[in-house]
Amino acid sequence: MGGVGIRATVEGVEVFVGSPKAAGEGALMTAEQRSRIVDLSHQGKSVALVIVEHQVAGAIAMRDEPRPDALAGLKALTDMGIKTVMLTGDNRHSASAIAEQLGIEVQAELLPEEKQRIVSQYQRAGWSVAKVGDGINDAPALAAADVGIAMGGGTDVALETADAAVLHGRVSDVAVMVDLSKRTMTNIRQNIAVALGLKAVFLVTTIVGLTGLWPAILADTGATVLVTMNALRLLRLPQPSRPSL
Repeated sequence: MGGVGIRATVEGVEVFVGSPKAAGEGALMTAEQRSRIVDLSHQGKSVALVIVEHQVAGAIAMRDEPRPDALAGLKALTDMGIKTVMLTGDNRHSASAIAEQLGIEVQAELLPEEKQRIVSQYQRAGWSVAKVGDGINDAPALAAADVGIAMGGGTDVALETADAAVLHGRVSDVAVMVDLSKRTMTNIRQNIAVALGLKAVFLVTTIVGLTGLWPAILADTGATVLVTMNALRLLRLPQPSRPSL
């Protein structure tokens, strides 16, 4: 069941594991059980219920913690003028607790199609949108974004859907990727300007008789060397240091 849980038959017994909202549609819960779920949610934990034959058999409470370099990585993106928003299927209390630590906006309890819809809304508002994700539920939004970025260690679906991947799983690498992209575009413009500029100069000087064929050929070869050397400067981009754990 997309985004809400999984259902299976185990030794002839129907079992469902999923969100309390989805589980509540097919199972009866006591007031005590509902109260316990609320308490866990207020602790910032996401709760998945285990339903066996329409009866609550147990609950699994989980809470994600920010990656060690998340705060520094998000600050680097903010310093670049990039707005960051967390889109998550976790409950609002858990998502708000994490977002408060990181100082970012959050939209919680989202299904996969809702994440995709939000990405499309930002695009219609004129934003260029990059979506970072690592799960199956992120795949529709990754596909809809202008640039989909999968985190290393994520699901195969996310990695196959995304346009790029952060292989080391560091949030700070997203900022490095953006910076490298900007440097690359600047380098391309410089190389085009150098190549066309030299050709234009020698075209004019050849027409007026100041240079001949061989100097023009040498200049063309020289332009190739220059743009290659300029592109190699991108290899000098400083590598991010690993966060201390």
